[in-house]
Amino acid sequence: MSATAVPAKPARAAPKGQQTKAIIVDAALALAAQIGLEGLSIGAVAEITKMSKSGVFAHFGSREELQISVVREYHARFEQEVFFPALQAPRGLPRLRAMFANWMKRTSTEIDSGCIYISGASEFDDRPGPVRDALVESVSIWQAAVLRAIVQSKTEGHLRADADERQVGFEIHGLILALHYEARFLQVPGSIGRANVGFDNILARAATPDAPPASNAAESAPAARGTRRLKTVR
Repeated sequence: MSATAVPAKPARAAPKGQQTKAIIVDAALALAAQIGLEGLSIGAVAEITKMSKSGVFAHFGSREELQISVVREYHARFEQEVFFPALQAPRGLPRLRAMFANWMKRTSTEIDSGCIYISGASEFDDRPGPVRDALVESVSIWQAAVLRAIVQSKTEGHLRADADERQVGFEIHGLILALHYEARFLQVPGSIGRANVGFDNILARAATPDAPPASNAAESAPAARGTRRLKTVR
């Protein structure tokens, strides 16, 4: 048998249909960030992409499917920016701090552009259906990842064994919600700094004497694209 290596085939470009669909989703996501998922329509997206309504419709089939595709894309970008880079940090508080730091970076940009998770919760909180299900699943996946990092912090001896991990996770999530309200709606100066102080206070109440100091644990992890996903949103 010949030992000559078979040259790798060059990577194929995505089919034109997939490329077009990605362009539509990207435009729809930018629009939804400004006007909400409920404001999306086949016509509005067709207008900003300079496509015909029938052309956009051919890729999704319904306004609802377009909305779900936007939720999926937002989830994928969130995990690439927030979750995957944090995995480079050691387990325990260093990773939890990295997750929060990345979350804060994304939130600081969304103060101007808007957050699909937060606006979507307001729009679909009492409206059962596939769009609400996609939103709930995405947010729940992220909350589970945060909870897992908190539990690992207890396992590593960084947080007290009697610390209530669900309460810690609840308070951390509450900081992000409060930040959006204070900074985006009320436009209160210094809101980002208060959220960071709040996070440190939450950890300080539950930390053990062996917990890594914030100055070491909060170092930013390299922004690497991961191969592991939080979970696929259907």
